[in-house]
Amino acid sequence: MSGATPNTRLGILISGRGTNMLALVAAAREGRLSADPVVVASNRADAAGLARAEALGVPTFVLSDRDFPARETFDAALADRLAAHGVELVALAGFMRVLSPVFLDRFPGRVANVHPALLPSFPGLHAQRQALRHGVKVTGCTVHLVDRGTDTGPVLAQVAVPVLPGDTEDSLSARILVEENRLYPQALQELILRLRGGG
Repeated sequence: MSGATPNTRLGILISGRGTNMLALVAAAREGRLSADPVVVASNRADAAGLARAEALGVPTFVLSDRDFPARETFDAALADRLAAHGVELVALAGFMRVLSPVFLDRFPGRVANVHPALLPSFPGLHAQRQALRHGVKVTGCTVHLVDRGTDTGPVLAQVAVPVLPGDTEDSLSARILVEENRLYPQALQELILRLRGGG
């Protein structure tokens, strides 16, 4: 349509199965997310999500952090590769590395993450296990902007998930993941509109 605002060029970073990546790609293709997933990148060549992205026709690349002498040099190279694809917005979808200011400064206010807890509760790894160990009755998931801390950036959206009697880490994780897949595209859409000045 003439005069329409072009979709935001989205880069997605994964380290594993890529379940949230698939949710973002589906939302974009169904018109619920004003973004074009232009590349899926991973720091792990064995990440199952890479094949899933390729099956959907989304370009991928692997950049192993083990090939770099320091976190900052890896982050600079990763930012360069994303920039070469014209990426405007970065979505972390199970990307198991903390990004340094070297990366974040290349995409200011444009790096989002989804976390399986109601931040600021249970940041870092194994959030579902933390929730069970603390005996909370409610946990959930959070979409937030990434800053220089660990899961400390501004919250974009949250949804609560009850902890049920007899829950295991796996059963709780599965129910949270359903909500992550729903919430992440919605929160990114709101972020895109805000970045465009329309929300």
